Amino acid sequence: MLRTVVAIVILCAPTTALAQELTAEQRSACKNDYEKFCSGTMPGGGRIIACLNKAGDQLSPACKKVLVAAEKK
Repeated sequence: MLRTVVAIVILCAPTTALAQELTAEQRSACKNDYEKFCSGTMPGGGRIIACLNKAGDQLSPACKKVLVAAEKK
């Protein structure tokens, strides 16, 4: 039973981590990039956004756009 709960938490953690850092629009635009480049990044303190920014030119155009917009806020 404990293994099942732990597995569910681990599977849900990336989505939860991304949710804490980005808006719904940004999550949608950056979800694949997050999973590809930053899935091991500990959430909080802007670490996910920093990780996505480090990926730079490798990010999808949609994700780049929302990150640029987020930096302007």
